[in-house]
Amino acid sequence: MTDQMTDRTTESEVGRSRPRKEDAHLITGQTNWTDNIQVSGLLHLAILRSPMAHARLDRVDVSAALDRPGVVAAFTGRDLADGMGSMPCVWPVTEDIVMPDHPAVAVDEVRHAGDPIAVVVARDRYTAADALESIEVDYTPLPPVLDLEDALAEGAPLVHSDKGTNRCYVWPLATGESFDAVRERADVVLKRRYTQQRLIPNAMEPRAVVVTPLAASGEYTMYSSTQVPHIARLLLAMVTGIPEQKLRVIAPDVGGGFGSKLQVTGEEALALVVARKLGRPVKWTESRSENYLATHHGRGQIQDIEIAATRDGKLLGLKVDLLADMGAYLMIVTPGVPLLGAFMYPGIYKMDAYDFTCTGVFTTRTPTDAYRGAGRPEATFAIERIMDDLATELGLDPLELRRRNWIRHEDFPYTSVAGLTYDSGNYEAATEKALGLFGYDKLRAEQADRNERGDTVRLGIGVSTYTEMCGLAPSRVLRDLRYAAGGWEAATIRMLPTGKVEVVTGTSPHGQGHVTCWSQIAADALGVPFEDVEVVHGDTRAVPQGMDTYGSRSLVVGGIAVHHAAEKVVAKARKVAAHLLEASENDLEFTNGVFSVKGSPEARKTIQEVAFETFSSHDLPDGMEPTINAEHLVDPENFSYPHGTHLCAVEVDTETGQTRIRSYVCVDDVGKVVNPMIVEGQVHGGIAQGIAQALFEEAVYDDEGNLVSGTMADYLVPSAADLPDFVTDRTETPSTQNPLGVKGVGEAGTIASTPAVVNAVVDALRPLGVGDVRMPCSPQRVWAAIEEAAR
Repeated sequence: MTDQMTDRTTESEVGRSRPRKEDAHLITGQTNWTDNIQVSGLLHLAILRSPMAHARLDRVDVSAALDRPGVVAAFTGRDLADGMGSMPCVWPVTEDIVMPDHPAVAVDEVRHAGDPIAVVVARDRYTAADALESIEVDYTPLPPVLDLEDALAEGAPLVHSDKGTNRCYVWPLATGESFDAVRERADVVLKRRYTQQRLIPNAMEPRAVVVTPLAASGEYTMYSSTQVPHIARLLLAMVTGIPEQKLRVIAPDVGGGFGSKLQVTGEEALALVVARKLGRPVKWTESRSENYLATHHGRGQIQDIEIAATRDGKLLGLKVDLLADMGAYLMIVTPGVPLLGAFMYPGIYKMDAYDFTCTGVFTTRTPTDAYRGAGRPEATFAIERIMDDLATELGLDPLELRRRNWIRHEDFPYTSVAGLTYDSGNYEAATEKALGLFGYDKLRAEQADRNERGDTVRLGIGVSTYTEMCGLAPSRVLRDLRYAAGGWEAATIRMLPTGKVEVVTGTSPHGQGHVTCWSQIAADALGVPFEDVEVVHGDTRAVPQGMDTYGSRSLVVGGIAVHHAAEKVVAKARKVAAHLLEASENDLEFTNGVFSVKGSPEARKTIQEVAFETFSSHDLPDGMEPTINAEHLVDPENFSYPHGTHLCAVEVDTETGQTRIRSYVCVDDVGKVVNPMIVEGQVHGGIAQGIAQALFEEAVYDDEGNLVSGTMADYLVPSAADLPDFVTDRTETPSTQNPLGVKGVGEAGTIASTPAVVNAVVDALRPLGVGDVRMPCSPQRVWAAIEEAAR
């Protein structure tokens, strides 16, 4: 067996820019997207969706659709109501939260444009889609509810009339001193209102689901383009009544998510129920226009911010009053998303008082839920915008104001005014490196010259210094926040007889590079070659335990579970190796996959040899089971806190309102880096999404509640040609919360970039009297702000 073992290089895998293992099959077209899946007898679902934002359903008649050739079945919401319960929300953030029923298909009333009304099942997708035209629906229009403040007014139309209110919940957090007290002693108090527009997730692959039933055993296999196969299995079993052990959920190749697939959807429940009714496999694939209407939206907040400070720029306190748009229903974590930002409004700054209140509001729009960053980009935007406004009020450079207030590196670990303990960081080092790369002083000099000349193209410089809480995990914290589940993660290491390794992970990737990074972690811990490691994921039968992927938790929770599972494998293998080498365990050294006896290096066994000896079971220590496989579940004690400084320079044409990003520099600190190439890609993608919110993207509704930005022709998703080159770098302060010293990176770029860009736009226009531009900072809005200031 020894001859078949592959020698292990002595170079550490963690820290190497390995090309991703995943990419070969992706770029050669050997992928297995959900919509690619074909099975014998497959039927196709199409869904009739409401063209109205709010209406009573007086009649839904599917009989004409049933008469169409190729149509197998058609169902109304009433037909399906007995087979499934309300779609779940697992985050009831307060005891008195209003949680309306959420049918997968509307029964009596539609509450947003795109709300499902009926389902057609046909032999092909085109027949099913065409048959929707034959369904007859009688509506009684009801008033739409669109404005968050108007929705809370007395006598406002109700989204859910049986609840008697559009207020979903009120969630307060007050820490430190009384904000009223610090306001009294402050020299300067600023109040600002910022708007977080709704964003529409645009994953490369729209949502899709295939269900195959096995009637003889009552088993169901569901393939879904999802981030959360384990969560979906549990909740769909509860919604449909299918026993959990009879339901297998597989996430095949998943073409992006950004939070939009952190969801248990009505369409998944529909596919299961229809497959059960018909005893046939069924498929539903979302069109892009359906995606815009029916996949949940992100953001959607009004932020009223008040900050108190002394004349020399010392922060005293922060007050946040937040109105958060829930949309028409509560999806899986809708109410909790704004609260993920509740603890991050103070950012990296010291202050004495913090007062936060979030009010969730129902509207007749598509429900909101997690979108890349989920609450933290909104919080970072608010604090970084008002810090720039405060700097202007005090006559300070924006960076100088930040320096006077940020937590210094010698202060760590530091408990913020919001109650979070930041374990490590060095904001000074990241900022200094970013300033050097950016040429800050030179750009400020150029800006002053342009302003003095009255140049029609103004230069603006934007700053964003951020931290975030990620690695959504500590189960006891989630308990205190009333989240229904824990935040642990599971991993299993299987040592095969030939010395190869299988890593079984409960995380479910959709582009993050888990297969590559987990291989690097396992290769280092076990001392085996990177190429010898395979990673198994995304199948609840192959991976029975997991909490899936979201909130930048994969590495700092799932990757750490892999590391600890590998340590357990080594510990078991050490017992076998000591027995085979007739030595004490304490006398064995383990280096690069080799157990050797101290002082007798010729007495050695590789871990692969131990794996085979364990498989053969011919000579094991008494009482030892014939396996060195190991499992580990990890539940971190704290979040992870990456941080960094992002700097943006823009040129704004004051005659047209056109904004061009001239340069963009960021220095992030994500702790120890497993794969620099993957980190770089994550940062680039995150920055692109943050810039998109700042300059391009917005879900727009008309006065009747119709989504008027319902296609890519109207909703501006930037291309590579619309974005600048990014200059990126890193500093490194390892996390003290895990043995690898890693922090999250998947959402950092999105969190930091939006305020950097908007601060730059506003900075360019301040000499013209402009103090704010509402996102997205489109040419029209920029030009209008200039004109308004001139008047």
